[in-house]
Amino acid sequence: MYIELVMRQVDLQMCGEATNATEALRLIETTPPDIAIIDISLGDDNGIELIEQIKALYPEVKVLVSSMHDEKTYAERALRAGASGYIGKQESIRKVIDAVRQVLRGEIYLSPQMASHLLHCAAVGQPLDHDPLARLSNREWEVFEMIGRGLTTQQTAGKLNLSPRTIDTHRMNIRSKLNLQNGAQLNRAAVRWVQEAR
Repeated sequence: MYIELVMRQVDLQMCGEATNATEALRLIETTPPDIAIIDISLGDDNGIELIEQIKALYPEVKVLVSSMHDEKTYAERALRAGASGYIGKQESIRKVIDAVRQVLRGEIYLSPQMASHLLHCAAVGQPLDHDPLARLSNREWEVFEMIGRGLTTQQTAGKLNLSPRTIDTHRMNIRSKLNLQNGAQLNRAAVRWVQEAR
């Protein structure tokens, strides 16, 4: 979608397209872009982690997140990771182009609703991490998402290249941070969250 979209703009040029984090980082290294448009869902890869990697390795590259996932669930975490904007995939082509140009100008792009939410939090002194899920580290958040998708501890360990014991530790930390009493409550909470985020 984005290739055709960008090719119609006289002031924009597409550098390339990647299907996973490894391809994206390799492409950025060989053909450095001014802006990278990232999806939160990258198959087995984690979009938030990719944003952090891009900003650590190529701080001059601006990042815009375009995702089907709920903005309130993901936008704050994406911004904390280093993104300069978040736009839903359901938005019009014109809005996507506007978002790209706004981020290229060095500005932050959010929907009016999300911008209003963040301003309200700032005005009343409410911390941005009032959502319990915001307390999770990126790795814990990733494990929580995989639990919600029905993956076992062994499967999660395999996908993240971690030991099952490490995954069990993450599970315990998640339960503690979300005030969940046992594994069954954790599983239910994770499944519900994944369903609501779709």
